[in-house]
Order: sequence, then structure tokens, then C-alpha cells
Amino acid sequence: MVRNNVSVGKDGEDIAVDFLKKNGYRILKRNYRTKLGEIDIIAREKDTLCFVEVKARSSLDFGAPQEAISISKQRQLSKAALAFLKEHNSLNNKSRFDVICITGAPEPKSVDLIKNAFDLDSNFSC
Repeated sequence: MVRNNVSVGKDGEDIAVDFLKKNGYRILKRNYRTKLGEIDIIAREKDTLCFVEVKARSSLDFGAPQEAISISKQRQLSKAALAFLKEHNSLNNKSRFDVICITGAPEPKSVDLIKNAFDLDSNFSC
């Protein structure tokens, strides 16, 4: 049975939330949406706000999950993160972008966390 991208993505986010919780993150929000973009998971690890992008693949036939984080995707995530920070008066708080790469969703063969995967592009204003 072929699984569609939506179900692989949903399963991937569930796997990512479990993984983050087991590794000391506190989940604040899932699927934060703004007109500027969407962030899969917003979490806190100690004193740092983490914007987490989840990339799940059922196989590596179309490349590794992290290869899907293009520069334009990073810009979109930056815009959404800035909107969240502004909305919550948190522009001065420590924050970073993490990426969780999952292969084999819904039965993960590997779950990899890339902390500080890329920098906030502060060239945007909200």
C-alpha cells in the first residue's frame, strides 16, 4: 500500500514530538500557522525557544529528509518564527531552528535531530 505525503508527515510529527519529549523538550505548540508560513513544532529546551521543522520520508528513494530544507524554506520558517516571537513579545529570548529527520515513517528506522540547523534570517520584518 502506498502512503500519501500527508499521512507520512502526520506520523513524522507524532514521532518527532515523542522524540523531543524524551530528550527534555517541552512542546509549546504544534502546527503554528501564520500568513507568512507554518512551523511544525515550537518547543522549549531549557532556556531556548526551538522552532522545529520535521522532515519524514518513508524511504530514501527521493533523497534524505534534510535535503528538503531549501533556502526558500529556511526563509519561510524565519518569517513565521519572527511573527511568533513578535506575537509573544519574545524577540529578545534565545531561539534556534532544529530539524528532525525521520526515515521509515510510520515505523522509524532512524530519527535524527539537527540542532541549530540554520540561522534566523533577520532581513525580514513582521
